[in-house]
Amino acid sequence: MATHPYISGFGSITQMVLRLRKAFPATVTSETVKKLGLAPNNESYVINALQFVGILDTEGKKTPAAVQVFSKHKDEDFSNAFEDLVKKAYSALFELHGEGSWTLPDEDLITFFRQTDQTSHTIGVRQAGTFKVFAALAGHGEIQASKPPKAKGTAAQGKVKKAKKQSSGAAPAAEVVGSTGAASANSGTSTAKNLGLSVRIEINLPADGTKETYDNIFKSIKDNLLNG
Repeated sequence: MATHPYISGFGSITQMVLRLRKAFPATVTSETVKKLGLAPNNESYVINALQFVGILDTEGKKTPAAVQVFSKHKDEDFSNAFEDLVKKAYSALFELHGEGSWTLPDEDLITFFRQTDQTSHTIGVRQAGTFKVFAALAGHGEIQASKPPKAKGTAAQGKVKKAKKQSSGAAPAAEVVGSTGAASANSGTSTAKNLGLSVRIEINLPADGTKETYDNIFKSIKDNLLNG
């Protein structure tokens, strides 16, 4: 069983600590983390991490040490005080690597946690990442309070606006009338190069028309529209 804390979303711990610097509730529980919208489905991991470094006690209340640390207003003063909490919590790591623990390569941190807690590679990576979050809050590294914004989908950007263009020189509607039926068509032309052209033709054929009648209708369309 892992004795050192871990979480998949490291930024959640940072965001929680920064919020507690602004306002520290009398009791901080998983429900508090949930209401803040942090670490969905991982609220207990945040609480466990805060308890590990001595910010919260087992009842979720601020510890005496945390009272001193979170009363620091300046970032530098806070980091210096927070550093003592981290070093005490990770005493085994600092006993082994000393002050160099703050800048240990990821592989060395993972090795330490896996050997100490006999954890899997995945858990070891998360334990190393959690330590680095606390190290950053202690002034040893860059603080990343939130995840990078997700790139917006290109679906909206990919929408093509279609505009219907009609030339002032558009051909008038053509109409062919037979003895017992009629055919009509509307078309538009444009001098613009590569301009798409859509032609819609409606033909009303008489139910009792003869073959000759139909031939005349289609011949008229071909002569006046297609070849005109």
